Amino acid sequence: MRLTWAQPEDLVAAELTALREQGASEDVLAAVEQRWISAGGDPVLQPSGASAVPAEPAIRDLARQLLDELAAAQPASADEPDDWEAIELLLPAEPRLPSAGADEDRVRGAWLGRSVGCLLGKPVEKIPRQGIEEIARATGNWPITGYFTARGLPDDVAARWPWNRRSAPTSLVENIDGMPEDDDLNFALLALQLLEDHGAGLTTEDVATAWLANLPAGRVFTAERAAYRNLLDARPVPATATHHNPFREWIGALIRADVYGWAHPGRVREAARFAWTDARLSHTRNGLYGAMWAAALCSAALAVDTPTQALDAASAVVPPRSRLAAAIEFGRRTGADLAAGGRDDAAALDLLHAELGGLHWVHTLNNAALIACALEASGGDLGRGISLAVAGGWDTDSAGATVGSVLGALTGAEGIAAAWADPLHGRISTSLPGAPERSIDDLVERTLRVAERMSR
Repeated sequence: MRLTWAQPEDLVAAELTALREQGASEDVLAAVEQRWISAGGDPVLQPSGASAVPAEPAIRDLARQLLDELAAAQPASADEPDDWEAIELLLPAEPRLPSAGADEDRVRGAWLGRSVGCLLGKPVEKIPRQGIEEIARATGNWPITGYFTARGLPDDVAARWPWNRRSAPTSLVENIDGMPEDDDLNFALLALQLLEDHGAGLTTEDVATAWLANLPAGRVFTAERAAYRNLLDARPVPATATHHNPFREWIGALIRADVYGWAHPGRVREAARFAWTDARLSHTRNGLYGAMWAAALCSAALAVDTPTQALDAASAVVPPRSRLAAAIEFGRRTGADLAAGGRDDAAALDLLHAELGGLHWVHTLNNAALIACALEASGGDLGRGISLAVAGGWDTDSAGATVGSVLGALTGAEGIAAAWADPLHGRISTSLPGAPERSIDDLVERTLRVAERMSR
């Protein structure tokens, strides 16, 4: 069995990559890398998390040894701390936003928007940008204006760009029957349950306990899978996020954050603090900030009127000299230029890929830049925003979900076109314990109750 995101022999290349991104000493990294290569280790970061050939026991043992050595190589950064108190000291003043409470139609729009954006991206997850465009063109869906279809797709295109294996049976326009199960929605459902159970007293240990009780290890990925392994190894928080976890700055925490924003409409700092509490189980630095930023976006989107206003408010929870702040600003400039007619979609995506395309396709930085670009360019139109986020070709379902969440909250459910919303039939499937499907109406009512409770 080849286990993705967990085999020590696959983590070495990922850790070297992560440390280079953080500015660790190249002399130290090069020496470790040479030992690894000389022993027969693979220095290439695997896009899907596992190498094809099983490693010999000696290679696996060396991988564990090298990962322990590399733990000491991570450089400290005053601009990118992990502790909440240190982060908060770096942040500008919190923006004053309307906070009269959560509006029912906007909360429903947020749940619907998150679902439709995720659903659009599901069948093309792991397909690069050029493949997504080729599929869409071949089926008369370019520029993207609706869910993907296999109808009319030429055999050679289908062979060149195979659909996501798990998603195609439930996520193409010809077979959609409600929102299919997805980790981007499972985590939202779990966050809602966590706030119902623990309210303002939520701790990271509560999140850990909920994972163990509700999430099979095979249904979490990258940093979450590493943290899960560390929990079972009895490692305490925050070592759950740091031990043999080269994915600690990837997008996994960002996709868990929306409900913390919906529970705190207009209160972006508080939304960010709850997202940080959750994220620190599995992430550090920009992985933390990505979750904080997403929660703040979702908080602001229930209180303001435009994507630009939401982005302005959310920027106030990101350490200003962090790599995430720079990526978001780059994405916003690119999106604003696109909206103003300074370049077309292809040129905007070219620019993002030229700047951030060297990162893994599920990294926080490139996906946050794409999310920011799509929001700025959308003009508040959900279809336009989620289509651009998915066309970018990185973490298609996650980027689409976050963009959809923000734009759905801004427009409300009444502003979401029936062609996007109707195939969901008002329900979301889940692999969490309990009923296999959840009613969006029920989720909206529960979210409104939690928001009321958190405002007291």
